Amino acid sequence: MLLASFITFLLMFACIGLASARVSKGSVGDYYLASRSVKAWLVGLSAVATNNSGYMFIGVIGYTYVEGLASVWLMIGWLVGDFVGSTFAHNRLRGAAKANGDVSYISVLNNWNGQGAPYLQRLMGLLALTFLLAYASAQLVAGSKALFVLLDWPTYLGATVGAVIIMGYCLAGGIRASIWTDAAQSFVMILAMSILLVVAVASVGGVGDAIAKMDAIPHYLSVMPQDLVVPGWGGLGLFVLGWFVAGLSVIGQPHIMVRFMALEDTRRYNVARCWYYSWFTIFYCMATAVGMLARILLPDVDAFDAELALPTLALKMLPTVLVGLILAGIFAATMSTADSLVLSCSSTLSHDIFPASDKFTPKQKLIIAKLATVAIAVAALVWALTNKQSVFGLVLMAWSTLGSAFAPLLIVLAFGAKPLASTRAAMIASGVAACLLWRYFGLQGAIFEGVAGISAALIIFLVHTYIIRRAAAKAA
Repeated sequence: MLLASFITFLLMFACIGLASARVSKGSVGDYYLASRSVKAWLVGLSAVATNNSGYMFIGVIGYTYVEGLASVWLMIGWLVGDFVGSTFAHNRLRGAAKANGDVSYISVLNNWNGQGAPYLQRLMGLLALTFLLAYASAQLVAGSKALFVLLDWPTYLGATVGAVIIMGYCLAGGIRASIWTDAAQSFVMILAMSILLVVAVASVGGVGDAIAKMDAIPHYLSVMPQDLVVPGWGGLGLFVLGWFVAGLSVIGQPHIMVRFMALEDTRRYNVARCWYYSWFTIFYCMATAVGMLARILLPDVDAFDAELALPTLALKMLPTVLVGLILAGIFAATMSTADSLVLSCSSTLSHDIFPASDKFTPKQKLIIAKLATVAIAVAALVWALTNKQSVFGLVLMAWSTLGSAFAPLLIVLAFGAKPLASTRAAMIASGVAACLLWRYFGLQGAIFEGVAGISAALIIFLVHTYIIRRAAAKAA
């Protein structure tokens, strides 16, 4: 029954994705950007499903299980940072993409205001490809972990199943298939989390008893995180600032931002945001609550991997058919992000790093795009099968590096600056270097490494711009 329930949902997602091929226009622009014809509600649901990845079902719930109520600061910081970024970046990015006819996030950043260069586009493409692949592999790992707990499948099998399904419907319908399946997956995800939340609360005797039992665990209801490098309220401020920047870094994630580039009408942008933030807030609150309830219902902290708290709880609390729903929800979360990452990598590979010659026909360019998709899916699977890092750690590394590379550049472009290609390259290099060095020296425990990366890039922009202007003034 469990396997049948799970397979039913997988087939539903696959059929939705394959059905999108019926409205495909057979062009690269349609394959990667759905001809900029996606409805606002689909954009919002697709973006939130892509954001609420295996990181949410596996990583965040595992972190909340260990940390307790203090994990709520992660949610608050992230949501506020994400919202602030959306007020100035999303719509302007979509406008720039339409003005230049670009189909990839990287090409928009390069061609914005006509100040880019081919070498810069390739540099950004290589960087994006590397860390988007790492991110995609983490999603396949998250899905395989759930299948290991609930179906006792070996991890390689779960990752392979996910990669094959994603490859199939992405080849059929491109980003339209990804967006359509994302929307269906977002409903399954929130339904699965709702059922588990209701059952968990009932199992502990209601909200009052749940709070009393949590209060009996030392520090579990404290708002002060226990692992702060800098103690006290100053350390908490740095912690929240770090997660604010993590949320702001959404604007540096190609696989999420391309959803807003596909919006049919910029006048419907606020409708898309309404769907996105409503769904995101509800889902995040439920995930936090389930993580805390899991600590009561699975009190033996050392008995299992904390990142397996949700599937373990589902197996313990729910009838078989509902366990299948939970498993489908987890797998949907990983697939909704992995397919987006695979397509973003594909567009980067075929459009930014190795752009197809103008001598190729539109049909030949589409074939190249699909071959790139196959290559990326296989590469992500290989990475997942050899990965040794936690889902939480790998996603944060990829997220912070991409955010440090691209968010500062999008910020200055969105506010009307016209940095030269050399300035853009310097910003990207300094942002990535600062972010990775911060992590290398273990300083991310004090504050999220994206703070260092984004700050460094913005400082380089100011300094580089000042030097260029001063040199120009002297020459005049």
